Amino acid sequence: MEFSALMTSAGINVGLCALFLCLYSILRKQPTNVYVYFGRRIAQEHYRETECYTLDRLVPSPSWILKAWGNTENDILHCAGLDSVVFLRFLVFSIRVFSIATIVCLFGVLPANYFGRDMLHKQIQLESVEVFSIANVKEGSRWLWVHCLALYIVTFSSCALLYQESKNISRMRLAYIRRSPHNLSHFTVLLRSIPIPGGEMLRDTIRNFFRNYHGPSYLSHQLIYRTGKVQKLMSSAEKVYRKFVQLRLPSSNTRQRLYRCGLCGGDKTTPFRFHKNEVDLNEKSIDLTFADIVQAEKDCIAAFVFFKTRYAAAIVSQLMQSPNPTLWVTDQAPEPHDVYWSNLSISYNWLWFRRVLILVTSIAFMFAFLLPVTFVQSLTQLTQMKKMFPFFRDILKMPMVTKVVTGYLPSVILLLFFYTVPPVMMLLSTIEGSISRSDRKKSACHKILYFTLWNVFFVNVLSGSLLTQLNAITRPKDLASQLAEAIPKQATFFITYVLTSGWVGLCSEIMQIFALVYNFIRKYVFKLDDDPELVPTFPYHTEIPKVLFFGLLGFTCSILAPLILPFLLVYFCLGYAVYLNQILNVYVCKYDMGGTLWPLMHNTTVFSMVLTQIIAIAVFGIKLSKFSAGFTILLIIGTLLFNEYCRQRFSSIFTSLSVQDLIEMDREDELSGRMEDIHEELLSGYYKYFPDKDSQKSDKCNGENSDSTIVNPFASNFSQVIKPIRSESL
Repeated sequence: MEFSALMTSAGINVGLCALFLCLYSILRKQPTNVYVYFGRRIAQEHYRETECYTLDRLVPSPSWILKAWGNTENDILHCAGLDSVVFLRFLVFSIRVFSIATIVCLFGVLPANYFGRDMLHKQIQLESVEVFSIANVKEGSRWLWVHCLALYIVTFSSCALLYQESKNISRMRLAYIRRSPHNLSHFTVLLRSIPIPGGEMLRDTIRNFFRNYHGPSYLSHQLIYRTGKVQKLMSSAEKVYRKFVQLRLPSSNTRQRLYRCGLCGGDKTTPFRFHKNEVDLNEKSIDLTFADIVQAEKDCIAAFVFFKTRYAAAIVSQLMQSPNPTLWVTDQAPEPHDVYWSNLSISYNWLWFRRVLILVTSIAFMFAFLLPVTFVQSLTQLTQMKKMFPFFRDILKMPMVTKVVTGYLPSVILLLFFYTVPPVMMLLSTIEGSISRSDRKKSACHKILYFTLWNVFFVNVLSGSLLTQLNAITRPKDLASQLAEAIPKQATFFITYVLTSGWVGLCSEIMQIFALVYNFIRKYVFKLDDDPELVPTFPYHTEIPKVLFFGLLGFTCSILAPLILPFLLVYFCLGYAVYLNQILNVYVCKYDMGGTLWPLMHNTTVFSMVLTQIIAIAVFGIKLSKFSAGFTILLIIGTLLFNEYCRQRFSSIFTSLSVQDLIEMDREDELSGRMEDIHEELLSGYYKYFPDKDSQKSDKCNGENSDSTIVNPFASNFSQVIKPIRSESL
């Protein structure tokens, strides 16, 4: 690709970015878009726009950047949780690392690449981008030591900054755990695979088991039911009663919403209607027979077991409760608002099969994506494209068309295909059986990251080399050397991908194009009012893989094609401003993963450094520089030792809770008298989070699936009836 084609792609993307940012700075000032651009502040802070109409609303301005920059880390932690702080800190880490890499490589490596051969250079706009890569350095060149030295500087600075971030984030996570004394999940264990009792009721079986083996620490339990006949009976009675209340109070402000349940035999055609009013419905009574209760217990699928202390719950969740590991299975329960109720009905004995099935499906989907990636790579090769589309030969002779097709179009097409990946991976993570929304999002995040690394990086490099050097198939001994030569050549495509997916992607994120269109249709087509419950959560499962992938590009191309580094540095700086603004104004924190995504960021960064060093060894071998290759081997060993030290030092902090912290929090609550209040809250903490489809609407905006069932057959309004069934307390 010529340098002029790269500049054409850069010009198009810079123009789109400027247009989107100008439109955003104007649209955010319009009162009709307040729910699009200030959703979190409305939902949590009851923010309202009070300015009167002025011409300033029609003038673009960068004031939003200054407003976002004025917030401290404590402000972000208070309003958006620890996950947002960890994500933003990784962006700051990337800015620091690639600032160092840009200075070192642009002033050291880039001149060595450009003057690596004795050749007559053309004008800069007519030069090939490859003259700025290591491919332009001749074999046996004495300047290859510059590349090795630059690799050492980038690696050492990255390891030092990564260690410092791991240390700080670990300290923040420990402080986060200590500052959350009323986290009900610390006292709760999810019990599954409950053995069918013989001769006694299920609630008595669970109570007797935990009284027998955990008597001093056991508090109570709550059964979780699958929808069944009793569910239909209670729901129908509640529906009739609510209609009766509505007729008696015609002036009350009621809102009617439609729900459907239908999991494992539930009747999908039976609607559930709930009305929001201030009438106390606990006064009515419904007579349930003993046969109804027995039938309900047959539909029990799991149970929440509550303990008096955090320490006791942690011990129970980590130990086997029976010699048979498939019975009395216990796990640490998620927070009440984080529970993914639909997946609680999945049999524990079938989880392994689901995971294997999802693994096979994910791999098949990754290989199915090879077709569009190969097609995209064919567009970057002009000679190959003329063979594939001979009827376009005359059009492709036009210089401007050639620059747009080879420099801009491939990355756009790949990006459009990639929009199908997050919804598919979220669906697969749901089928996999995660019991919490945060675990489902983390699982989708891992899948999207692996998918991106394979298809956007490795497959692009392989397909690009095979399209230009088909003899690699017939000469497998030279495959490794040909791949090492092809990676620097593919850097031109990655630069255009950073421009399209990175720069323009960030500007479209802050524009909220889909939310803007949805808001317009909702207001002016369907004439519906704004609903704070529709505010989405931050899409970590899509944004973290994107940031990590661009970090991998920065490491692998730092000494091979350093021309990409300024574009990446601009991406990370712009990304920090955009994501900070979105976290503070747009996205709401409905559940917090406690910074547990940091190990993924750390491990991916180390993987990127090791991959860069392996590629460098192959390139140094091709360039006949044994001195540089030998020193790079030592660098790989040092990086792996650094990773092992960090794993031993920090990984346990993100996977388990310390005994010291748990016992100290228990003692503080007992001395202050808060423990009794926590025990009372436990009895209704999970029960009050009745699956409400309205509360899950915002998940649909993030590509998540909402719950499709009600898992407890007794509505909260029938507390007099279900109180003895709901929990058994000492």
